[in-house]
Amino acid sequence: MDSRNLQLFTQLATSLHFAKTAEAMHVTPSTLSRAIQRLEQDCGVSLFSRDNRNVRLTFEGEQLLTFARQYLQDWATLKAGFRDSQQKLHGHVHLFCSVTASFSHAPAILSALAQQFPQVDVKLTTGEPGQAVANVLHGNADLALAVVDEQFPAELDYRHLDTLPLGLIVPASMKVTQAEQLDWQQVSVIMAESGPSVPLANQWFRQHGIRPRIYAKVNGHEAIVSMVALGCGVGIVPKVVVEQSVAASRISYLPLSGIEPFKLGLCYMRERARDPVIAAIVSATL
Repeated sequence: MDSRNLQLFTQLATSLHFAKTAEAMHVTPSTLSRAIQRLEQDCGVSLFSRDNRNVRLTFEGEQLLTFARQYLQDWATLKAGFRDSQQKLHGHVHLFCSVTASFSHAPAILSALAQQFPQVDVKLTTGEPGQAVANVLHGNADLALAVVDEQFPAELDYRHLDTLPLGLIVPASMKVTQAEQLDWQQVSVIMAESGPSVPLANQWFRQHGIRPRIYAKVNGHEAIVSMVALGCGVGIVPKVVVEQSVAASRISYLPLSGIEPFKLGLCYMRERARDPVIAAIVSATL
């Protein structure tokens, strides 16, 4: 039985006036008449008694009115329950990011998610930023805060979050204000072992004719900051890593021209874009 026809019937049974019912329900009188005729055919009885002046409910019409009101109420309650179940997502999700991102960008995402979808449990794992994309590709994480560059896999999709400039960091004791003041034949360089900053740093050195004296290759930008703060050399890192570091007061950040900034994104497998939990987290970043 069509719920729309029952709505039209209920309105007509209340007003007992075809023209007023048609206007109130935004249909033509002929559409209303056809809907009532279909109901009468379905029920096999006359629902209204009509003459030139009056429209009255029959005994069967009164019985159908009782049924229709209860049916429409139950149907509205059921639909509301369906909407609530969609809004109250349940599930688990694993988010990977660097230590720095866990302070700089993850809190806003997690806070929005907790407010909008409190039934979704999130496991947050931190690690070397160069492993973020691989963790999603290999199924070790559902999502990751990762740098989106030219090597970004086609199997992944992402939501853009931020643009992060890179710069040179030096021990504060060196008292320099720009990279050109450094004697690169005497300065040691701390490099990341892997990750998106490595090709950008190497490209910047080549562009400026610098053959860096590598003191150490370390795991992650946070380790570069720590070693520079200890006076072991200089390094190239995202500015946000310096801003979030407890060693910020012991280093100086020097902006660099000609080095491409990081494009930070919330990354996930493209084939899982319609997963309700994944979609909920992505929507929380808007």
